[in-house]
Amino acid sequence: MAGWIFLGVLVVIAFLLVGMYNSLVQLRVRCDSAWSDIDVQLKRRHDLIPNLVETVKGYAAHEKGTFENIAKFRSMAMQATGPADKAAAENQLTGALKSLFAVAENYPELKASEEFTQLQGSLSQTEDVIQNARRYYNAVVRDLNTKIQSFPTNILAGMFGFQVRQFFETAAADREPVAVKF
Repeated sequence: MAGWIFLGVLVVIAFLLVGMYNSLVQLRVRCDSAWSDIDVQLKRRHDLIPNLVETVKGYAAHEKGTFENIAKFRSMAMQATGPADKAAAENQLTGALKSLFAVAENYPELKASEEFTQLQGSLSQTEDVIQNARRYYNAVVRDLNTKIQSFPTNILAGMFGFQVRQFFETAAADREPVAVKF
């Protein structure tokens, strides 16, 4: 009889361990998926920027420094890896875009351009989607990190090499959205 009780306890422990492991795997996959969603939206943003710059160039050709900064920061953002590096590069790019919109303010005919207006709208929508994707990613990272650091899951996480993930954060100065004015 004691053997059956011992065997029953072992089966229950095995099921608990499998459940903990599977929950860690599920959260890791959700983190990877959420990061992929952010990456897709950032690529969309990066693809919109050259069109926006070309439109502004047609009206403000003498603003060469602004255009060069955007190209440089866009390239850096596209090459960045990991949430911390990507966030820093994206923050620099956002600052450069703010400069571009400040330049656009000086050209009423540019602000009246349908192409410029459409590009601004697309960029604004993309910024909203990025914000939502970042919020979801950070929530999943929070859940994974909590589970990795909580007992008894932390023992299993350490045995199977689960790592704490970084949040995708914006710089304090860039917590305001890009201003899109017409």
